[in-house]
Amino acid sequence: MSVSVSIRDGVAHIRLVRGRGNPIDLATAAGLLGAARRCGPDVRAVLLTAAGPSFCVGGDLREFAAAEDLGGHLTRVTDALHDALRIFTRLEAPVVAAVQGAVAGAGLGLLGAADLVIAAEDATFVAGYPAIGYPPDAGVTWSLPRLVGPRLALDLLLTNRRLTAPEALAAGLVTSVVPEAGSAAAALAGRLAGLPASGLTKRLVRQGMSGSFDRQLDDEARAIAEAAVSPAGREGVAAFLRKRM
Repeated sequence: MSVSVSIRDGVAHIRLVRGRGNPIDLATAAGLLGAARRCGPDVRAVLLTAAGPSFCVGGDLREFAAAEDLGGHLTRVTDALHDALRIFTRLEAPVVAAVQGAVAGAGLGLLGAADLVIAAEDATFVAGYPAIGYPPDAGVTWSLPRLVGPRLALDLLLTNRRLTAPEALAAGLVTSVVPEAGSAAAALAGRLAGLPASGLTKRLVRQGMSGSFDRQLDDEARAIAEAAVSPAGREGVAAFLRKRM
């Protein structure tokens, strides 16, 4: 098993457990897809973590080098990985990632599919693709320009420049930097799972990235009206007013 998944108190805990560096082979890509598919309506937040000193060093180059049909093998790996990323980005539940050590290649793609990223102080970020002569995959050419801007994205993807955790924070690649990312991310995911409007908020922000301002205003009006008359919305306002009295 290279990916573990469990659902507790509305949080889907998805963890890379492949081993040192958690390189993504076909089994890991398939494991991520299976884990993503388990995130049903009962999941209100997703926590993505990895065992070991590094979050994910990218694709498993040893497996790739041993493949008899390399093109076909890479297609199978990317098909599974990309389908998993599609599910994560379309989930209404917020996705929180905790990263440590090396984050490279497809590891950046996993980071890009998350909504909030908590980085350990020792985390480093590098594209990795230029070093092996491959173009990016895992949605990196889509997510990275949106996170850090097209000019820095091209710099990272073309020159293979490595970012430290503080540099990644300043660039907008991660949400925060802490001494221990796992516990901070777990606490955050648990808190988001308890907030009834988290999913609606994520959906609105994602839609707003590609929609018009007029449509966004209409979508916001519908969403806040629906939330206000829901049991959770009514209870939230009542609880807030009780605290103010």
